Amino acid sequence: MDSSKKYVAEFFGTFILVFIGCGTAMLVGCDAVYGGGYVLTAFAFGLAIIALAYSVGNISGGHVNPAVSLAFLLTKQMSVGDFCGYLVSQVCGALAGSGLLAMIFSLSGIEDKTGGYGTNGLGNINGSVAAGIIIECVLTFIFVLCILGVTSPKRTHGSFGGLIIGLTLVGIHILGIGLTGTSVNPARSLGPAIVAAISGNTAPISVIYVFIIGPFIGAALAALVFTFLEGKIEKD
Repeated sequence: MDSSKKYVAEFFGTFILVFIGCGTAMLVGCDAVYGGGYVLTAFAFGLAIIALAYSVGNISGGHVNPAVSLAFLLTKQMSVGDFCGYLVSQVCGALAGSGLLAMIFSLSGIEDKTGGYGTNGLGNINGSVAAGIIIECVLTFIFVLCILGVTSPKRTHGSFGGLIIGLTLVGIHILGIGLTGTSVNPARSLGPAIVAAISGNTAPISVIYVFIIGPFIGAALAALVFTFLEGKIEKD
């Protein structure tokens, strides 16, 4: 398939993920003390991934996440060129989604209950960079390991693969929202952080490295573990 179509699919996929997920968080809030908005936000991200898995997933694989693309690169399922193309498309899609949300909420006068377009942060963990990186690393490891297992050409999950991945993301958000806001996706974090910075809120962009380093380390570890386990399983 023409690579440009894959990049366009990744752009729109990431745009939709940010628009639905972060938009829901902005609209309903996601305070762990009051669980309604918290759970709705978790399901918004998970359901968006399910929808994307069965739409753009047929074109590009539906990574919509640089950490996922890194894992596919490390497991030799995509080229360096495609990885770079996916990365640029994903970040641009996240920026577009965040920018549109900012415009809609500004024009309508609706309160952004996250205070930063659904950005991630370290406020709930007392500003601990180390804790933030560990949390994002572990959550991304779980998510990416699930994706690699579900999409492995050696395994057959039928038409349930997208559902499994989406529900896994719901579970990860249910734990992670109250800690870091749950990133597990550098593009999803970078887009809202840039738009927030343009609007005068520079707090999210000041810690954005946590939400790049953590997910990338987690994805790399998932690729390493998956490669080891697949090799062992193949020999049995």
